[in-house]
Amino acid sequence: MNTKLLTGGGMVLAVVLLLTVNIASQGTLHSLRLDLTENNLYTLSDGTRNILSNLEEPITLRLFLSQQLATRLPGISGYATRVSELLKEFKRAADPNIRLSIIDPEPFSEEEDRAVGYGLQGVPLGDGESTFYFGLVATGPTDEEEVIAFLSPEREEFLEYDVAKLVHQVAYPKPVVVGLMTSVPMDGVDPAAAAAGMRRTLPRPWFVLEQMQQLFEVKKLETDIETISEDVDVLMLVHPKELADKTLYAIDQFVLNGGRALVFVDPHAESDSAGGFPGAGSGPSNIGRLLRAWGLDFNTSKVLADLQLAERVQFSRQARPVVVDYPVWMKVPPELLNEEDIVTGKLGSITLATPGRLIPLEDATTKIETLIRTTPTATEIDVTRVSLVTDPQDLLRDYRPAGESFIMGARITGKVKTAFADGPPPTDDAEKDESTAEEKATSEAETTGDDDEKSMPKTEREHLSESKEAVNLIVIADSDLLQDRFWVQVQNLLGTRIALPTAANGSLVVNALDNLTGSNDLISVRNRGHFSRPFTLVDEIRQEAELRFREKEQQLLNRLKETERNLLELERGKGEGDALVLSEAQQREIERFRQEKIRLRKDLRQVRHELRRNIENLESWVKFINIGLVPLLIAVGGILIAVHRVRQRKSPLKSTVQTA
Repeated sequence: MNTKLLTGGGMVLAVVLLLTVNIASQGTLHSLRLDLTENNLYTLSDGTRNILSNLEEPITLRLFLSQQLATRLPGISGYATRVSELLKEFKRAADPNIRLSIIDPEPFSEEEDRAVGYGLQGVPLGDGESTFYFGLVATGPTDEEEVIAFLSPEREEFLEYDVAKLVHQVAYPKPVVVGLMTSVPMDGVDPAAAAAGMRRTLPRPWFVLEQMQQLFEVKKLETDIETISEDVDVLMLVHPKELADKTLYAIDQFVLNGGRALVFVDPHAESDSAGGFPGAGSGPSNIGRLLRAWGLDFNTSKVLADLQLAERVQFSRQARPVVVDYPVWMKVPPELLNEEDIVTGKLGSITLATPGRLIPLEDATTKIETLIRTTPTATEIDVTRVSLVTDPQDLLRDYRPAGESFIMGARITGKVKTAFADGPPPTDDAEKDESTAEEKATSEAETTGDDDEKSMPKTEREHLSESKEAVNLIVIADSDLLQDRFWVQVQNLLGTRIALPTAANGSLVVNALDNLTGSNDLISVRNRGHFSRPFTLVDEIRQEAELRFREKEQQLLNRLKETERNLLELERGKGEGDALVLSEAQQREIERFRQEKIRLRKDLRQVRHELRRNIENLESWVKFINIGLVPLLIAVGGILIAVHRVRQRKSPLKSTVQTA
């Protein structure tokens, strides 16, 4: 009797202790964290922690979440929990400089009016009365506001980056300056004609430039500059060609001094000419000296072609329109873009025209990450052959796949050395000084006192032989992708230009500039993986059943066509006098078709029933394993241990009785 009381009392005491420990841990151990997720989803990256630790003034984050409605959306509720937990991690890491408020904008409330006022995107639900809000608003110390209108689960891999970027934008609201240096007429002015003192009538500025000007402060840089001003945050080079050493040196020193660059090089820029298809272009970009210093080589004599990605183009052959594949114009799908990089992840397809190949150098000290690549069916074609082609099918006659993927876009990170190891090149002023050395020597001999101070040379900028910190550069081996005809259709409606994108080229440029304008800490925040874990086995069962369903469906359609053909033949065999009377053969055929149709529909229902039954059985097993199996094993283990202990206690009693 005492043993039973002790056992029951021990179990009650264990339950009480368990509840006590749980209640006490919520208050005393709340700051202790253990992240056991596969991709450390709830652990902030070093870049995010650096951004938060450097905050000097408080920033307010307001999460507008319709919590009651979220429970009705299975795909949203789990993600909403992750978002709120991540924001709490931001608050813990930056406390007290992060103030977090989670607001539930109930219908017809002041909170809903605030959500609408901030410009959050409400999603109407099926009942027609409820609107679901799931957005984030950041307010800085100077009342600067940045908004994520809707936290879409489609960007779950980039959640930490998006929130860190939001914090960085309101903490440092300085306008971003993009220095644009180009030799193609992006702004509607032909650089070559302008240099010759001529004025050509060109179309309006490219739409990508207008898009950039809406988001950034774009500063036009001449192609013969000797220095790049310090207010430029990102340098954008578009088909830089025939650049003097002094300009190459200015770019080199800008990068070494911590500047970021988005570079579009091209072996055959079709946008740098008045001609269109097929392939009129000009000379290649000529910054190979800089690229090699950054760890890349660039083949200026060949363009890439990929028959698997080829765009279909129309041209005239013997006065007849012909549509063929043009492999040097290619539509690159998302599968060939780097899904883990912020710039190309979730981007969509992009269109390139006569792109070049980027080749990582074996002795490169930088890290080269591929952003855009071809399929293994790609090959290289001489530039001269493309520029002289009159029939696109000429490129297909000798087409030989290389069997390897080529790099068309890459990100360069790490420390680099200067491309001018011997120091800065001589400038125009230095050459003039050499030609007038005798005159200057005579004037210096005649001047004294204050004149000596006036004649002192100007202080030159320090020559950097190595980058001060890790560089961050994006190089894309095509400049034609920026031209309107390759990615957007611009229409004029009542004086307003309306753009209808056909590819994600514009988003690629904006993503790259937006990413490069952030701090190194922000740029270092990368893809953290998916939060959701789909049941791949369930998907396989569903796909298998779908294939069977479509096979049955196709059988039904084929038999329907066959029956209609038989009916048509029977109609033709009838006489004109009985055109409205069905023959016995027709009636039998129709009845046979009806029975066949009923049978096939029954088979289709059976396939769907098997699909649901297999999925339900699988889900039941998964729920049992996750919910019931582990507690059941623990319970069985506890029972076995209890039985074993009881037997151990009875054994000494038996031995004692026998001894007595």
